[in-house]
Amino acid sequence: MIPMTRLPPLLPGTLCLLLIALSGCGRVREIGRAPEMTDPLAGDEFRAMTEVSYATPSFPDEGTSQTGLASLWTTRQNSLISDSRASERGDILTVVIEIDDKAEFQNSSGRTRSASDTAGIPNMMGIPQRLDKILPEGASMDSLAEAKSSSTYKGSGNISRREKLTLRVAATVIGTLANGVLRIQGSQEVRVNNEVRELTVSGFVRPSDIGRRNEIAYDRIAGARISYGGRGTISDAQRPRYGQQIADIILPY
Repeated sequence: MIPMTRLPPLLPGTLCLLLIALSGCGRVREIGRAPEMTDPLAGDEFRAMTEVSYATPSFPDEGTSQTGLASLWTTRQNSLISDSRASERGDILTVVIEIDDKAEFQNSSGRTRSASDTAGIPNMMGIPQRLDKILPEGASMDSLAEAKSSSTYKGSGNISRREKLTLRVAATVIGTLANGVLRIQGSQEVRVNNEVRELTVSGFVRPSDIGRRNEIAYDRIAGARISYGGRGTISDAQRPRYGQQIADIILPY
């Protein structure tokens, strides 16, 4: 192994180029084909629905028992009047995202200040009169010092923002806190041509906030994390290159 102190001068640059090339290997694999979608069986939602087994009790007239069914599904005859809202780990509920926010801010401020100071010693035991005789022409102790200052400041700002998003996504209860609050997580992927649109949502929900249709609005989710983006040819074209991102960090201007 070559010590770091004795590396050839060109080796650090070669290593940098190698790292950059390796970082682009993921994009090279997608040349000529659409981006791959993630495996739904590898997420926390699938594990929450499969790790815990929900059993349906058997009935004498049926003579059979069913196990492994989620708590929202049952073959019991009174299932139509039972509470179908999500309440346990593995249950599914619908998150309704309807964001229509508009904000406008306009501020202006101004400040003006002026000051004037004058100092002099016209009489002091005759000393100013004697000093006046030896001072340069035009100088006098009567106007020893005079200072003036002024400052003016004006500022204004305007912010206008509009956000509108309407989506629905199914989320899974992946855990229950000690106080009964449900932890939910949901994801959705839609591939159109060579672009994959990804929607993820997570947060904490009170069971009482879930509606009768097993739906909950996004503004009732505590600690909500909602992400809507994509990956593919369009997103890749809009993303700055690695060199530009590095230059934006390093360059001071």
